[in-house]
Amino acid sequence: MRHGSFVSRTDKISSIIDYVQDQYVDTVNREKLVDKTISDMLQELDPHSAYMTAEERKRMNEPLEGNFEGIGVEFNILSDTIRIMNVIVGGPSENAGLHTGDRIVNVDDKPFTGKKINSSLVMKTLRGKGGTLVKLDLKRPGTTKLVSVQITRGTVPIYSIDAAYMLSPDAGYIKLSRFAATSYDEYIQAANKLKEKGMKKLILDLRGNGGGYLNIAVSLADEFLSKGKMIVYTKGRSVRHGGEKFIATGSGGFEDNALVLLIDENSASASEIIAGAIQDNDRGLLIGRRSFGKGLVQQERELPDGSAFRLTIARYYTPSGRCIQRPYDKGSEEYYQEESDRFKNGELESPDSIKFSETQKFRTPKGKVVYGGGGIMPDIFVPLDTAERNHQVNDLIFHGLVKDFVLEYTDSRTEALRKEGFETFRRSFDAATLIPQLLAYAEKKGHPQGKNLSGGSKEFLTNYLQATIARVVWNEEDFYVIFNSKDKTLEKALETLEKN
Repeated sequence: MRHGSFVSRTDKISSIIDYVQDQYVDTVNREKLVDKTISDMLQELDPHSAYMTAEERKRMNEPLEGNFEGIGVEFNILSDTIRIMNVIVGGPSENAGLHTGDRIVNVDDKPFTGKKINSSLVMKTLRGKGGTLVKLDLKRPGTTKLVSVQITRGTVPIYSIDAAYMLSPDAGYIKLSRFAATSYDEYIQAANKLKEKGMKKLILDLRGNGGGYLNIAVSLADEFLSKGKMIVYTKGRSVRHGGEKFIATGSGGFEDNALVLLIDENSASASEIIAGAIQDNDRGLLIGRRSFGKGLVQQERELPDGSAFRLTIARYYTPSGRCIQRPYDKGSEEYYQEESDRFKNGELESPDSIKFSETQKFRTPKGKVVYGGGGIMPDIFVPLDTAERNHQVNDLIFHGLVKDFVLEYTDSRTEALRKEGFETFRRSFDAATLIPQLLAYAEKKGHPQGKNLSGGSKEFLTNYLQATIARVVWNEEDFYVIFNSKDKTLEKALETLEKN
């Protein structure tokens, strides 16, 4: 290689890296240098084109693939000890008889507690190739002797539906957290169960759903739209990816029933495809706040070493012609800053602060005006209640203080609460009496919040606290049964459905 000039543009990057590796004053890791170069190059294109190492790719794709290999528990580390928060249905731990509330003391006859224990080490130790064995010694609530369990690692399902239950005699509720490989099948199973219970109207909760696989979103939208209706289409620059249309087949099982979708500022990508399809076809109502605004189509290419990159090849458009993607011409940092900007400029509290361009004005078949330019604006806006989620409440939740307090509280009470039953707990448990204890616990942990809370913040925290206890003692769905009982967006959705 000639120093001082580089032979061709195509060799420029590799020539520079060769030169750096050969001449730089310190030893460099070539692999890391190449990874960083590729990553920086893709980030210059748009916020969603990205490079992933083999390990990063595995970690990012796992939630979308619908399963992984391990023992199948969700855990939390409290006082240097691993506590089982949830035993995943259909996983190896359920089959082996693990219980929520069990504490892991030993792994393969070696102590597995103490300050060196962290989430990364726990996952590395408990996950593993299917068919391999791991022995756990457990401290189980209500027992004095350790319980020894041998588990054969295997496939652990990752569920997309957090909750599916009846809100009223004819209105069902389904919360979908992602669009993974199994999400459509999970929806069909949940919807069929609710239909058996009398569901004729549906509230589909896509709040916080950041998206996933396009084909799953299309299949789910097809459940709600009649034959021939446009679901979404794409436009790209290349001939190969110049445009693709996705049309409803008419084979859906919920095409004629009342439908409401819940969205918010964290609903993105596949969530926005469904929201746009429902709104632009005048099929149902959207309630909540403006969605995130991610409408770029990525194609993933695997590289020989197992790493991969995702390149944006097209944009999504709703049936009326709206581009879902919001602008990113000012760079990725400002792009991802928009969520906090929305809060600062008042958009999460009032739709009047949102400025729509007349050039992005579209109409649905029934003449309803909708706007493009980034995200999907709901038909009915429900503001974020800042009185409920004030800085005190956020501090308690985001620093894990509510969760850790609940783990300590339920440690000796889980069995008693289960014997009473969830319905009794839901109706009669007075979580407000625990607020002073929670605040004292927070102060002890270095997060003083004052002696008490009042008004909306106290009401919200009381409900969240009771819901979190339900999650630890029972399951995720029971968390939502309680938490949703005070949800203003859901209240508005149910009120809207009852008018239809």
